[in-house]
Amino acid sequence: MTSRTSRTTARATPARAVARTQTLLPGKDGIGTVRRTTLPGGLRVVTETLPSVRSATFGIWVNVGSRDETPTLNGATHYLEHLLFKGTAKRSALDISAAIDAVGGEMNAFTAKEYTCYYARVLDTDLPLAVDVVCDMLTGSLIAPEDVDAERGVILEEIAMTEDDPGDCVHDLFAHTMLGDTPLGRPVLGTVDTVNALSRDQIARFHKRHYDPTRLVVAAAGNVDHARLVRQVRAAFDRAGALERTDAVPTAPRAGHRTLRATGKVEVLNRRTEQAHVILGMPGLARTDDRRWAMSVLNAALGGGMSSRLFQEVREKRGLAYSVYSYTSGFADCGLFGVYAGCRPSQVDDVLRICRDELGAVADGGLGDDEVSRAIGQLAGSTVLGLEDTGALMHRIGKSELCWGEQMSVDDMLAKIAAVTPDEVREVARDVLGQRPSLSVIGPVKDKQAARLHDVVA
Repeated sequence: MTSRTSRTTARATPARAVARTQTLLPGKDGIGTVRRTTLPGGLRVVTETLPSVRSATFGIWVNVGSRDETPTLNGATHYLEHLLFKGTAKRSALDISAAIDAVGGEMNAFTAKEYTCYYARVLDTDLPLAVDVVCDMLTGSLIAPEDVDAERGVILEEIAMTEDDPGDCVHDLFAHTMLGDTPLGRPVLGTVDTVNALSRDQIARFHKRHYDPTRLVVAAAGNVDHARLVRQVRAAFDRAGALERTDAVPTAPRAGHRTLRATGKVEVLNRRTEQAHVILGMPGLARTDDRRWAMSVLNAALGGGMSSRLFQEVREKRGLAYSVYSYTSGFADCGLFGVYAGCRPSQVDDVLRICRDELGAVADGGLGDDEVSRAIGQLAGSTVLGLEDTGALMHRIGKSELCWGEQMSVDDMLAKIAAVTPDEVREVARDVLGQRPSLSVIGPVKDKQAARLHDVVA
């Protein structure tokens, strides 16, 4: 009888789809080992194990950002990020926050132009709780009409807060200057008009279209047992019925190539501020460009630290600005390079002239070997120091899986940085810095001064 019952049960129960696990980076003595499991339904789980720590950071990355929005949906990705904290069938908004607060953990989320991430950092013993809460948010959010209406006011306040910070707002202006009215050129938060116009049904459809397991990456770092975490994640998604498509495969990383034109455009936003905030920049490199290592070294030498050219020339020698730096933004198909400075309005012309002269000098003559060597050391050190906590490690492996589909060890990253030659830096300097720059300015800039700014990019 027992044997017959067992055979009947075996025929009636469908075979459980098999998960595929790979060791991507072996680590040293099991420390720092990175593993990936691909679950049925196309959900990926990546972990980095550090048995010596007592914490763990758990996150879920979603392959959707503001560049996936139409003009009428601008701000929907960020709006949705807020709404997933407002409650599920299992937990209220208070229950979600109280669960993590009760164990002394931290929980948050962020939206970018090409991805969104939800995460929680807790003691290693509380990792199952973090998994359950964050997975419940991603799979069971109610997106209730009353929550959409209530959170609209919060997001409008966030937009107002950003607009009150010209040092932050100028980066949105620069994106618009360089990329125009395109998905990458629009603000991640949306605008007052687009946020006011978004409906509950639009946001719910956006959620259903983009929050599919094939577009998700689960990442965890710290004192994590990979197999146990996979079982917990699988159980959480199974309860929501999110892994029913056993033939689904993960979405590939974004790809493509887009040529940005160096137009020499100038955009000025006249504001009554104490400082003028300026960004002088040009098209940069996509995040998949092989020259990105040389570009990182160039950026460090130009404006990445206190010994950089721009910091020395603008702040140390002349005292024209408190904050001056350069930066790169790499997307799947294009990139930006910019130099930011905040200074008194009367000093804008001098600051921009010095920045333009330094960019031109490096484009024409390159950097000295000693500058390249110092920048390589700075970049290597900051790379390692920036990975000293479980949150940073979770960020690295999650973003790597989502954006590149592969993992690179810290040693391999350091080797890539160390292999950059002065000639490679000079070549990328010619290609990037030799382009005609564009300019974005926020501050009390009068018409006569605004007209002069066009000479900077001529």
